[in-house]
Amino acid sequence: MRDHGALEEGTALILVDELREYAHSRLPFRHWCHLVSDTGFDELHAFAAQLGIPRHRFQGDHYDLPPHLRSRAIELGAQEVGTRELTRRMAGPRGDRVRARRATRGV
Repeated sequence: MRDHGALEEGTALILVDELREYAHSRLPFRHWCHLVSDTGFDELHAFAAQLGIPRHRFQGDHYDLPPHLRSRAIELGAQEVGTRELTRRMAGPRGDRVRARRATRGV
């Protein structure tokens, strides 16, 4: 796995967006963010494993992170980005759909 801490700005493979509140969550955490890769999923799974997240928590193109794991991900080199930037750069079908939608709107 690449050393995310040694990457130049804009070339990080692992991204996290800002925490958002999910007030109606039945889970022990009400604030979450997303952990994604901008190239593929092998490095994302390896990074999630470093955080102690089991593979079955993968949601097709991302992992959800509570605040304490977001902080740890940043310590390990994940790049903080806004949600708009995250969806623009994320790998997988959702990222593809977002990029296509924005391209048709000229955004």
